[in-house]
Amino acid sequence: MLLEITDNLPKPVADNIAACNAHDLDAWMATFASDALVNDLRREFIGKAAIRAFAEEELFGVNLTMEVQRAWDRNGDITVHARIDGTYDKTGLPDPLVLSFYYSVGDEAITQLIVISNKTEV
Repeated sequence: MLLEITDNLPKPVADNIAACNAHDLDAWMATFASDALVNDLRREFIGKAAIRAFAEEELFGVNLTMEVQRAWDRNGDITVHARIDGTYDKTGLPDPLVLSFYYSVGDEAITQLIVISNKTEV
């Protein structure tokens, strides 16, 4: 069943986005399970140490922010389309840059996050 949840994200997802926007790496990391997997544009990072190393440089190092455009719950899997901004090199990127974030949540923590640049209309 597809449920639109743009204004009612599950707590781990809402906390993850809020921590990103607050540039709080420790709070962002606290939203993940210890054995979580993050796949960012086809690069896998497994476990908190690998996820933190990736995030320090590529998210928090460029002051990344996320503005949720739309979100859905598909039988417990959460999809978020978010407008991305920050101090990264924007050469050749669409404006606005909207990425799809696919969250899996278990035991009140994110177990998997897959980030993809889709051509989906927002």
